[in-house]
Amino acid sequence: MKSEPDVYSIADLANDPTEIWDGVRNYQARNFLREMQVDDLAFFYHSNTKPPGIVGLMKIIEADIVDPTQFDESSKYYDPKSQPEEPRWRTVKVGYVETFAEQITLDTLKATFSPEELLVVKRGNRLSVMPVDEAVAEKLLEMGRSA
Repeated sequence: MKSEPDVYSIADLANDPTEIWDGVRNYQARNFLREMQVDDLAFFYHSNTKPPGIVGLMKIIEADIVDPTQFDESSKYYDPKSQPEEPRWRTVKVGYVETFAEQITLDTLKATFSPEELLVVKRGNRLSVMPVDEAVAEKLLEMGRSA
């Protein structure tokens, strides 16, 4: 799951312990959010920074919740077409697990994984939420924890 560190960082999550992952407005990313289950782990990826990369780990503590920002007219994520009786945007609540000793940079990810193995290294991929295969996740955990 990606976030720009100047908007919301792993340090922010460490200070907040839990947070709703709101504001996702891409249907494919939303569908990936819908597939998440309580106790799933998610990698926290800092995007739009130099260098971008995976900085830590969080856990899904609540799944399939309505994103409240879609109904807030003062929010940049407001969606006038979404209705409370049929919300378009659902999300998850995450909890902080850990910050890796060293970031796993995008360059390292590209050198280690193919685009078929890890979607974040696929050219032109801008999704903020992407699934990670279990075998790839195990390798990422090893990389993040051994730094």
